[in-house]
Amino acid sequence: MAYSPEIREAAKRLYLRRHTPDEIRDELGLPNNRVVYYWADKYGWRDLLREEEVDEAIARRIVMLSDIQDKSGNQIKELDMLIEKHVKLKKQRLISEGHTFGSGSKSGNKGNNAKGGERSGNDDKPRKGRKRKNDVSHLEADDFASWYASLFEYQKTMHENLHQRIRNILKSRQIGATYYFAGEAFEQAVLTGDPQIFLSASRSQAEVFRSYIIAIAQEFFEIELTGNPIVLHTKHGDAELRFLSTNSKTAQSYHGHVYVDEYFWIGKFDVLNKLASAMATHKNWRKTYFSTPSTKAHPAYSFWTGDHWRQGKPDREEIEFPTFDAMRDRGRLCPDKQWRFVVTIEDALAGGCGLFDIDELRDEYNGDDFANLFMCVFVDDADSVFKFSDLEKCMVDAARWQDHKPNELRPFGNREVWLGYDPSRTRDNATLVVVAPGEKKGEKFRVLEKHYWRGMNFAHHVSEIQKVYARYRVTYIGVDTTGIGAGVFDSISTLFPREATAIHYSVGSKTRLVLKMIDVIEGGRIEWDASNKDIAMSCLAIRRTTTDTGGAITFKASRDNTTGHADVFFAIAHAVINEPLNYEHKRTSSWTMQH
Repeated sequence: MAYSPEIREAAKRLYLRRHTPDEIRDELGLPNNRVVYYWADKYGWRDLLREEEVDEAIARRIVMLSDIQDKSGNQIKELDMLIEKHVKLKKQRLISEGHTFGSGSKSGNKGNNAKGGERSGNDDKPRKGRKRKNDVSHLEADDFASWYASLFEYQKTMHENLHQRIRNILKSRQIGATYYFAGEAFEQAVLTGDPQIFLSASRSQAEVFRSYIIAIAQEFFEIELTGNPIVLHTKHGDAELRFLSTNSKTAQSYHGHVYVDEYFWIGKFDVLNKLASAMATHKNWRKTYFSTPSTKAHPAYSFWTGDHWRQGKPDREEIEFPTFDAMRDRGRLCPDKQWRFVVTIEDALAGGCGLFDIDELRDEYNGDDFANLFMCVFVDDADSVFKFSDLEKCMVDAARWQDHKPNELRPFGNREVWLGYDPSRTRDNATLVVVAPGEKKGEKFRVLEKHYWRGMNFAHHVSEIQKVYARYRVTYIGVDTTGIGAGVFDSISTLFPREATAIHYSVGSKTRLVLKMIDVIEGGRIEWDASNKDIAMSCLAIRRTTTDTGGAITFKASRDNTTGHADVFFAIAHAVINEPLNYEHKRTSSWTMQH
């Protein structure tokens, strides 16, 4: 029996979403499941499935490495390698689907690079002379067809709205936004000669876009890009691609199309928005804001909802904006002339991105965290112990920490650090943080490093902790002895008896830990790199509650099946608790112990 290409393509999509052959048979009304097995073998669907599993693992690792402040040399190399592999997998998937790559970009560029010449007019032969760096003047719009074919439907929707002067995109994690906007900026710079500017919370976060652009140029066009900023030689003139942190002192002097990354996690949004607007003042410049949601208390929330546009304008109060679901449907141009688009993880799956298992993610995360991370739902921090306004003051660009050099053998010299270790109670991973206490009065705590380890093998955790000990002068480590923490503490206390301190959990000890964190956060006495968004979210997970017996005030956190959220809060608490509660500092917190 002959089947139409449409039926076969539908079966393929279901197969790649991990539907069983029986389910595919029932869904498509096939006479049996043998034809599904036959198609899977003939067209290599199993290999595609394995590639997607690898792709998801790579995507997760890229997200994790991107969030690390002051990456070490090895971490930078690993991130670049993973990004290169990620882009290569996208190209391999296109080839496996029968896509052919035109020779326009490749043959032209090979000729351009082979003898170190450059083209003149319509002459295809390279002329002798000095090779121009980052020469993309031979590329045309048609040469980007292969890259465009690698996009998912929601990414194509973003591309179709390039004519919008302001694009505002609320997105799920892990849907390829960095890959897409890096490719878009490269394409637009090549085709128009316009400068492109990326603004991120930290310089290291902005550099991820640079790595993606380099990988896309190499994989799809066989062009090796160099420089920072990247200056492209286009047929329209030189086009600059700049990668800046939001506190860059020189940022306001540049102009061009602006991409603001993860803006719901950047403090002082009003200042940031003025900076972005100044960079894109001319009407021909485009502004693109994209981010996962944080909390309703963030200053950018009113920018997203339109309340900022309504402010001070009584005639605008009754003007309604499109609904959340309407903005999920290919986006909407809103009354304030912003094009808003929402992409949840369900939308990403429907748009062709089958790189994750939604049921597995729902099982891995609790309901609130899943809604925030993957369904674009803002956190209501009204019930949280911490205010987001206090937390954002703790988020800084770690590049300004001149005394911390993560690429060196001794990143912090001979200065002391404290470690905090937290084993998960319900999952199979653990968290370790490296915290630098202040040496002088008024000097803040700093979270220098954080590590997540999966697996119940506490010997492996001990081995990794030893590596940290070898790099820093550790004078204290607080270890929660719950679960595998007991095994870790037994080993650590043997290896480092003077530094290891056991933390036994009780209502009283947990309350002291949280009160200490309240003290340092509300007092503005701790900092971490702004790219570590999980630290802020872990703090927001802490709620006040009462004990089952006696009704005494204590605290709780969403610690069931989350990944690195409340765990990192308690890991930091296990470190800073080494400073007594009654240290010589005027308390600014209104919280008190209740007996």
